[in-house]
Amino acid sequence: MTISNMDNTLFLGSSRKAFSNARELRKSMTEAEVMLWEKLRNKKLKGLKFRRQHPIAGYIADFYCHEIKLIIELDGGIHDLPDYKEHDEGRTFKLEASVIMVIRFKNDEVLYNIEEVLNRIIQIIEP
Repeated sequence: MTISNMDNTLFLGSSRKAFSNARELRKSMTEAEVMLWEKLRNKKLKGLKFRRQHPIAGYIADFYCHEIKLIIELDGGIHDLPDYKEHDEGRTFKLEASVIMVIRFKNDEVLYNIEEVLNRIIQIIEP
């Protein structure tokens, strides 16, 4: 069952279960997610509203800015495994087919070089 009374372009047909899972993920964010969220929340980055653990198109995006259709994903080491890489590539393909740009960073990039991560995001926002 999809959430019918919400902006479909904001959630792209996400299920009630996805919303429930997203709420749980917000309670257990990784250290890198917490660090980046502090830089994105409350429109701190270029006045853009980012949402964390946002259900969209059957997935839960780590961070999503609806205004510019941008998803930011943070990947731990497990995402280097072949099965995870393949899943991530399929997910990115589906989201980009919905005209949503997906950018990925490794957790270590955020933890050890947050300013470079923010600069790369800004370069995408303001080409």
